[in-house]
Parts: sequence; C-alpha cells; structure tokens
Amino acid sequence: MGQVKNSKSFGAGLVLAGAGAIAFSGKAIIVKLSYRYHVDAVTLIMYRMLFALPLFMIMVAWASRSDHAKKNLLTLKDGVSIAALGFIGYYLSSYLDFLGLQYISAGLERLMLYLSPTFVMIIGRILYKKKVEPIRIVAMCVSYAGICLVFWSEVSLSGSSVVLGSFWVLTSAFTYSLYLIFSGQLVHKVGSLRLVGWASSVASICCILQFLAVRPLSAADVPIEVIELAVVNAVICTAAPVLMVMMAVEIIGASLASQVGMIGPLATIFLSVLFLDESITLILCLGTSLVIGGVFLATKFGSKEGNKNGLKN
Repeated sequence: MGQVKNSKSFGAGLVLAGAGAIAFSGKAIIVKLSYRYHVDAVTLIMYRMLFALPLFMIMVAWASRSDHAKKNLLTLKDGVSIAALGFIGYYLSSYLDFLGLQYISAGLERLMLYLSPTFVMIIGRILYKKKVEPIRIVAMCVSYAGICLVFWSEVSLSGSSVVLGSFWVLTSAFTYSLYLIFSGQLVHKVGSLRLVGWASSVASICCILQFLAVRPLSAADVPIEVIELAVVNAVICTAAPVLMVMMAVEIIGASLASQVGMIGPLATIFLSVLFLDESITLILCLGTSLVIGGVFLATKFGSKEGNKNGLKN
C-alpha cells in the first residue's frame, strides 16, 4: 500500500510540475493577445498584478500558519531584503519581459527566459568564485547557440525591433537570476511559499504605483477583453502555477521538477501557433531543441544547488 501511495504521489508531482510549466508558458500568449487591443506595458502589467495581489496575500497568510513560519518571525532586515528581492526579481523582471513581448514572438521570449540558469552560473562564478564544471560550460554554449539561431531567424523576418525586444527579455532573465541567487539564504528562513507571496506582493504594489505615477487614471479605461485576459493571466498564468510548482518541488524535488518544467518552451510554441497564428519553422524547432538540451545538462549537473534553493521560475 505504501508503494502504491508513493507511486501516486510521485505521479501527482510530475503532473503538477508539468501543469505549472504549461500555465507559466501561457503568460506570453496572454500578453501578446492583450497587445492587440493597443494597451501599453505599464497598464497591462498593472492589471495583471492588481488581480494577482489578493492571491499572493492569501499565499502569505496560508504560509504564515506553518510551524516553520511561527518559529522564524520576520525581522526588519528580512523585510527590507524581501522588498528588494520583490522589486528586482518580480517587478523589474516582469516589466522588462512585458516590454520585450511588444517586439518578439512568444516562442523566442520563452526560450530567452530559460537562459536564467546560465546567468546564475555566470554570476555565481564572478561573485562567489564558484567552480563551473566543463560540462556546464558546454551546456551553456549549446543553449546560446539555439537562441542565436531563433534570434537571427526573427531578425531576418521582423527587422531590428527584434534586437530591442530581445534586449529587454534578456535583461528580464538576468534580473530574475539575481533574485534566484540572493534569495538562496533567505528562503531557508522565510520558506519558499511565504517568500514568493511577500516578494510578489511587493512587485504588485510597485506595478500599481508605477501606473499611478506615469499614467493618468483615464488610461485604466481599457476594453473589457483586456480585463478578462488580465484576470486569466493573474490566476491561471501567475498565482496557480506558483502553487503547482511549489507543491511539485515538495513531492519530487527541485531538480526533477525543473526538468519536467522544460516542456514550457514547447507549450509556448504550441500555444502561439494555436492562439497567435505564429508558424513553426525548422530553425525554431532546432533552436528550441538546443536550448532545452543545454538547460537539461545545466540542471542535471547542478541538481545539488537547485535542491538547496527550492525555487523555480
């Protein structure tokens, strides 16, 4: 009976990890659909985070009920650290990502965001002198080769705007990598769900304040379709996958959950064809294979580090 129960739990963990990755991948599709209604990035991300904020606060309240949270009360220093992580890792990263999606395809955006592990490796080497195994250097080169293929293909079709969009998305991946690195120690004290909830709440408030600072209130008057898409983005593509991935990590571990999550780029490509009429090309398939293969090698040989962190984008 114990083996059957464990087998069912393991299967549930795989399903949760896969569903979370697919839900995350839908974010780019929702954003691209919203841009069809001529809404700017500041307004779009404000609505997304406005609807997601109550869900993040529920996460915080739920996580705060645990024995771990009661034994590890937050200090002022912890609060400042969480606010900084929320600003860099969720607000700034999300805003830059939204900016980039104005200029590049959903498929290329998702592939570029999957370069975060390579940024973590590079930053760790520079800041902490962490040893980098040769196989991980090979993995990084493979991933970047895939990105270059898809990037040059889009440049030839869409022009120089792809360069600007790629810059914003790569910067988004870099800022999220900073979040992953600097949250490593804090997550053990705060807990992964409580940290994500608080950091995301900070990001939500930043997005709302940004809108109030740089846009007139009349800018909030958008088509009802944009509101509906923002609700879907907030619930299905933001809050729900966070919970699913966290639950999957607890059941099957961060390393395996991360590897299952590699279906994300494939899901984005499929959804972009289904909803955005984007085409599947040989170069896109080849580039995606290289990126996923490189990230697989990087996560496989960096599993110990991933298990310590317990976080996944």
